[in-house]
Amino acid sequence: MAVRPVSVGRSPLAERLSNRFDRLRRAPGSLALVLLLPSLVLVFGVVLYPLVRTLLTSLHDVNSAMPGAYPFVGAHNYLELVKDAEFRSSLLRTAYFTFVTTAFELTFGILLGVLLNANFHGRAVVRAVVIIPWAVPTVVSGALWRWIFNGNYGALNAALTQTHLIGQYKQWLGTPWLALHMIMVEDVWKFTPFVALFVLAGLQTIPDELHEAGMVDGAGTVRRFFAITLPLLAPVILVTAVLRTIDGFRLFDIIYVMTRGGPASGTETAAFYTYVRAFSDQSFGLGSALAITLTAVILVVTVVYMRAIRVSEVD
Repeated sequence: MAVRPVSVGRSPLAERLSNRFDRLRRAPGSLALVLLLPSLVLVFGVVLYPLVRTLLTSLHDVNSAMPGAYPFVGAHNYLELVKDAEFRSSLLRTAYFTFVTTAFELTFGILLGVLLNANFHGRAVVRAVVIIPWAVPTVVSGALWRWIFNGNYGALNAALTQTHLIGQYKQWLGTPWLALHMIMVEDVWKFTPFVALFVLAGLQTIPDELHEAGMVDGAGTVRRFFAITLPLLAPVILVTAVLRTIDGFRLFDIIYVMTRGGPASGTETAAFYTYVRAFSDQSFGLGSALAITLTAVILVVTVVYMRAIRVSEVD
């Protein structure tokens, strides 16, 4: 029969705490819950509480940032969104921006990742240089590209006129269609290295034996890429697409820095339109409804991607 050693010189409080810890240690589930409790509190404070608060605000006619009792309007704010043509335009514009930039970023990112995975002299330096656009803060890159696209003294106009590709300076951010696509250029420049890093990590998990077997079977470089490399990279590509799609639908900072949604609301994304209605127009109830709707759209798109990931993993 095991005899529990008697502690000497321990206070009753210390003895009780020790006994409680022993009971937690014997119950792994309870101990795990205690260890996770600080993280759960943080998630509730940073994610869940603001989400619930935003949902409640969307059901009221809140027109001030001051706390108080505001009239309950139910789904009125959401019905207003259905009739809001500007919101529909901003949502379609956001979807167009997101899917086009994501397609280009995935294409260029895969090619860049394959290049960075090759053996060549100075590869480590090239890898370090490539991630610079992604490492630059968005506000800084936005200010940089706004200067490049400046219609009066921008570097792009200077380069194109000096090479005689255009005859006179052009206002790259002066029309809605052109301004939107110039911002898309900035987005592709900034986030292609992000995709390339994911692709590079995925390429390094593919065994060399598979490529060697393909070479033995007479498969060339292109055929091995489409038959071996690309299928094995499918889960990585889909995960990257999910991340970039979520970021695209949340696009705000680069719009704020480069165009403030102009000209003529031509670069106004759904997230930026939410900011305008909530903080510029002081319509916090409608702004909250916009935020909840945008969150729902992102969740639907994410679920579609996740199902595609499961299918690729099964295959």
